Parts: sequence; C-alpha cells; structure tokens
Amino acid sequence: MAFEIPTIKYAGAIKQVTLGKGDKALKVGGETAYPFHSWEGKTPSRPIIAMEVWDFEPTEWPEAAKAPFEGVLGDPAAWAKKNVEEYGADAIVVQLKSTDPNGMDASPEAASEAVGKVLGAVDVPVIVWGSANPAKDAEVLKKIAEDYAGKNLLLGPVDEDNHKQIGAAALAYDQSLISSSPIDVNLAKQLNILLGNLGVSLDRLVIDPTTGGLGYGMEYSYSVMERIRAAALVQDDDKLVLPMINNVGNEVWKCKEANQTNEDAPELGDAMKRGVYMETAAAVSYLLAGSDVLLIRHPETVKQIKAFISAIMADRAPAAEKAAVDRPKAAALAGAKPKAAPKPAAAAPKPAAAAPKPAAAAPKLAAVPEPEAAPAAAAPAADPEAEAKAKAAAEAKAAADAEAKKKADAEAAAKAAADAEEAKKKAVADAEAARQAEKDKERAELDALRAKRREERMAHLREEHEAPEGEEGVEYGEPRPAGVAGPDAVFVLKSLSRWRLRGDGVMRK
Repeated sequence: MAFEIPTIKYAGAIKQVTLGKGDKALKVGGETAYPFHSWEGKTPSRPIIAMEVWDFEPTEWPEAAKAPFEGVLGDPAAWAKKNVEEYGADAIVVQLKSTDPNGMDASPEAASEAVGKVLGAVDVPVIVWGSANPAKDAEVLKKIAEDYAGKNLLLGPVDEDNHKQIGAAALAYDQSLISSSPIDVNLAKQLNILLGNLGVSLDRLVIDPTTGGLGYGMEYSYSVMERIRAAALVQDDDKLVLPMINNVGNEVWKCKEANQTNEDAPELGDAMKRGVYMETAAAVSYLLAGSDVLLIRHPETVKQIKAFISAIMADRAPAAEKAAVDRPKAAALAGAKPKAAPKPAAAAPKPAAAAPKPAAAAPKLAAVPEPEAAPAAAAPAADPEAEAKAKAAAEAKAAADAEAKKKADAEAAAKAAADAEEAKKKAVADAEAARQAEKDKERAELDALRAKRREERMAHLREEHEAPEGEEGVEYGEPRPAGVAGPDAVFVLKSLSRWRLRGDGVMRK
C-alpha cells in the first residue's frame, strides 16, 4: 500500500482582496489550506512584496539601508520608480512618517501631495501607511481617500478609535482598508465586526495583527497569526477569513542591532549584511505564519524572499524511477552449515495412454533414522467412561477457578473503590479541618485585636476622667448661655446639609 500524507479537512477559505486598479491590480488571499500546504489545498495568489517609500528623506537610517537608494531618498516619485523597475517590487507602500504629531506634524495636504507623486510615477498597487496616531491618521487618510477617489488604495492602519472616520471615507471614495489590532485574535475580530457594521465589505479588508521585529516580539505576532488563520480555515470564522499584512521593514530596521556599526558591535557580524539577514528571517517567519503582503525596505531582502517563495511554491518533481541493481551474493561464512538442496519440482502429468514409470530416486542428505512405530495392537484400549469423567472433572475445576478469580477480582475492585472513597472523604475532612482551623485562628486574632483596642479606649477614658479640669494659673471665660450656638454647631449644620444633599432616602428634609 502506498504511503499517503495525512491531511486536514478545512471548513473555510481565505477571501481574495484586490489591490490597485487596472492591468497591474493584484489579488491577495484565496488560500484553502495552511500556508504552503500544497498537498491539502490551493494557494491561488502568491504573497506580494511592497517596498517602502517615505514622504521625506530619512537621515537617521544606517548606511546599509541608505546605500541602495542613493540619490532618490529625497524624491518619493524617483524612489518608487526605482523600487519597481530596478528592484522588482510588486507594490509600493508610502510611509507617512512626516505626519506624526510628535515629529514633523506635516499637514494632510502635504501627505496627500507625496502620495500623488508616487501614484504618478508607478502603475503598481499603492499602500498608504499613516503615523499610527489615531486622531492624525483620521485626518490624513480621509484627505488622501478623497483626493484619489477610485484608485483602490490600501489605507491604514485603521483601529477602533478612528474606524468610523476612515471607514466612511473608504466607502465614499472606493478605497480598501488595513484593519489593525494589538496582537489579539478577539480584538482583530471585533474591529472587523465594527467595520462590517459600518458597511465596509470584507473583500475590502486586510488584517494587520501588529508586527514585531526579530527579537522584539516576533514570536507573539507569529502565534496570533497562526490562531487567526486556524480560526479562519478550520472553524470557518467569517470575520477572520481575510488576508494578512506585515510591516516587516519598518519594525526590523528600527531595532538597535540593525543600526549598530561594525565598531559598535563587531561581534554581530558585517553591518552591511546584518539588517538584511534580520529582515529576511522575519519575513520568512511571517510568510510561514500566513502573511499575504510583506512591507520590505532593502532590495536584497526582496530578492531573497522572492527566491524563497518561488522555491516553496514550485511543483514537486516526479520521483526518479527505481533502477534494477545486480549485487553479488554474499560469500558463505567459514564453517557455516550448508543449506539443504531444494526438492525437485513435481513432474508434469503425462498422457493417460502412457504407462507410468517409476520415478528415479533423488539424492537425499543423510538423515537420522526414525524409530519404527510400535504395533497398533500394543496400545492399551481406551475407557470411554473414564475419559468422560476426567473431562467433566477438568471442566468443573476450570469453571470453579474462573468463578474464584472473578470473585477475587470483584472483591479487589470493591476494596479499591472503598479505599478511594475513604481517601476522598479523608481529604475533604482534612481540608475542612484546615479551613476551620484557619477561620478559628483569624477569629482569635480579631478578638485579641478588639480586646486590645477596647482596653486602649478604656485607658484613654480613665486618663481623661482623672485629668484635672483646669490648669493652675489659667483663666477661663464665662460659660455659654443656654440656647446659644458655639463653633461646633456650624460643623453640625454643614454635616446635616451634606447628608440632605445625598437624597431623600438618607435623611428627610
């Protein structure tokens, strides 16, 4: 029987989402099995790689990240064009870093202008990634959605705080959205429900589970992505059957290790390759967790990831045919006993007319002569009645032994059950006794504390009673006449007013 690979039966399938417009529009998603499980289902769309373009020139990048883009870092249009034509980017992601209120705080108009330059330079799908400040992103992404209506841009990140503003703009101006949640399956589902209630179709949504850099939380993101994909495919959760996107380049290249020079960290290897390796490792991990869109910074990473995707999605080569091998027989060991010669095959039957001839005796190996059988007459005659009695006695003994064993097993089981019940009762009693002892101890401590406080109050009262009414040489004024209020009366009146303000249920007016 040929070996069959075990398979999982999937109840759901990932929705396909279209990015961009026209001939260069791309579809992501559509998987019917876990990532790259080609023997269980289909992956109709390859994961796509979108390369970064910032809306201002990044001056703090390490040399390894800046070198491939020398001369274009200050021009978003030229930068995007180089990514597509020279480095083979499937899409472009415009990182609106300048709009961060804690940084340059650029206006929505300035951000929209940068996006327009990129759209004018390339014809591949464009993703717009905000500053991750909910209030500012609501203003900026609404402006971009309106200015480039019908372009089917992928706008994000959209979270619970700004989903109404950005969701309404996406509906009005025919854009798609990135549903972003903080590494939590339930929060991801909840945000998709909110966007659905707003009217946003699921085939216009991509999930951002929040991406952690290599060594900076990647394992948490990976685990949540696995759970999201399992809920979508195995449980057919209709709010999670969406493609996923990971902002890998942004997270990896801001790690300390990716920015250290050879002088700062010689033990970490070549600084010009270190960040690329970190970005590649993270990207491959997220692909295996189910990522459909990777946002990448370095062109060498793009090259390596594309090679990995091509290799893992390639059709399996047919197995090589088995070749006949004529191996020499092993030589017999010295002193080994020779094998007996095989018996000759039976002769084919001859025609009936021919007289049978005696077969020639085949040579045989020397054998030990068998003893002659004793004459049949020498065997004693069997007594049927004695044999029946012996058989009945044996059967009765076997039945008695079986009954005794059954009874012993039943008694042992009953004793074990009784012992278990007794042990359970004893454990419950011991636990109850321990709880009661703890309660008695607490009560005794509380009674002792109360007695101590009572004694302290009595001692204080005795001291006040025994204290002299006035000090020698001190003159006191005339006592207050009856009916005249003193300072304490003001406090009492204010207290009563406060109690009345609490409502009629506390004190009646």
